[in-house]
Amino acid sequence: MTPAKILIIDDNPANIGLLSEALERQGHEILAAADGESGFRIAGMAKPALILLDVMMPLLDGMATCRKLKMTDVTRDIPVIFITARHDTESVLSGFRSGAVDYIHKPFHMEEVLSRVETHLQIGRLTRELRARNEELETEIGRRREAEEGRRTADERYSRLSADEAVRWGIAGFVGDSRTVRKIVEEIKRVHRFANTSVLILGESGTGKELVSRAIHHGSSRSAAPFIPVNCVAIPAELAESMLFGHVRGAFTGATNDRKGWFELANNGTLFLDEIGDMPVSLQGKLLRVLEDGEILPVGSTKPIRVDVRVISASNADLPSKILDGSFRQDLYFRLARYVVDMPPLRERLDDLPMLVSHFLRFFANEMGMSPPVVTPEALALLVSYTFPGNVRELKNVIERALIESGGEPIQRRHIHLLEVVPRRQPSAHVASSPGSETIPLNLDAAEQLLIQRALEQAGGNVAEAARLLGVNRSRIYRRFPNQV
Repeated sequence: MTPAKILIIDDNPANIGLLSEALERQGHEILAAADGESGFRIAGMAKPALILLDVMMPLLDGMATCRKLKMTDVTRDIPVIFITARHDTESVLSGFRSGAVDYIHKPFHMEEVLSRVETHLQIGRLTRELRARNEELETEIGRRREAEEGRRTADERYSRLSADEAVRWGIAGFVGDSRTVRKIVEEIKRVHRFANTSVLILGESGTGKELVSRAIHHGSSRSAAPFIPVNCVAIPAELAESMLFGHVRGAFTGATNDRKGWFELANNGTLFLDEIGDMPVSLQGKLLRVLEDGEILPVGSTKPIRVDVRVISASNADLPSKILDGSFRQDLYFRLARYVVDMPPLRERLDDLPMLVSHFLRFFANEMGMSPPVVTPEALALLVSYTFPGNVRELKNVIERALIESGGEPIQRRHIHLLEVVPRRQPSAHVASSPGSETIPLNLDAAEQLLIQRALEQAGGNVAEAARLLGVNRSRIYRRFPNQV
């Protein structure tokens, strides 16, 4: 224990010597002053743990010195024990009124003096510890109040954002009054009450599968929790497991920190797995285990983490065919397809096209700060006659470009730019032919380009169908024709 500093203020050197000798034997550090003014200055500089103060001194007596100590911030909390030869009650009370905590009488009974000194030193230590603890608590309370206020502000902001998200992505986001759209809306409403049921959304690219998934999430009891969308096509094979389930530091080269995966980020909410048909078979088994057990195991960890996540998946692939050829697990399909929503292509609900056109015009005009223009009958007739292989997504892009070109004036037929199938190449000196077949370039790159074009023509511009005809992943077509959809 650190020696306690004790200041003795007494005009009698004999008293100082006697007290100093006894207290030093107890391991205390002794300071001394022969008068009140000197004692006051020393107390302000040294800040002793205890002051022994003689009552009867010339000039500034003990009572006045004590009052001066208690009126000064630096010395106010230092306990003072009076030294006196007087025993009358009035003197004792006067000393307590001046701020003293105790008395010791002359002639000294040293055991009593040492006992009183140790008692008040201990009380002083406890008081300082309590004061420090109270300050820490007040600081902590202040931090917690700030944190609570920040959390309340964040909650209010999140509530506003959630409300905006619900408006943006909820059922109101579905435009159209056809029987098909009404059926989809009814199916979404139906699954709102079943927040733990996995949903599989099937349909061509661009039909609005993510919009359906968001509407299911925002209308359910999970709406306040995260919605995490993941495109399975874009997951690098070597990082797929880490991105889905997370990893711990040192799990592999480059894993410098622990990282939460998408499942953990979506805890209590929804994980949307778009294009689930393109997930590697090796990862499908691990996904199935998570869906069945409700636990993830980060890469490099031995401790599983419990998660509560609703999985909504989507695909434009023919999953039954993939099951037959072994590229998609049947048990995973049944786990994901506990409820299935079919999204029809836009060409099958052209009754909704005028409403969709008006919706996108209002949307983009609002973004561009202009009034939505009208669409001429000729322009609308062109849109209605088109098959829209890129579905609603393609229509949205067409309307945005048309609005930009028109500059806010009525949308004319010339403002509508639709996908044109690239004509087949004419035979050249570098082609080979065989009886009964069309010419194919000998150059592999050119041959692939031509085959993809033919498949797109045969499929009417439907990328998914063209990919099926070619026996390749549609991402290969996207790389060749990035503007196809």
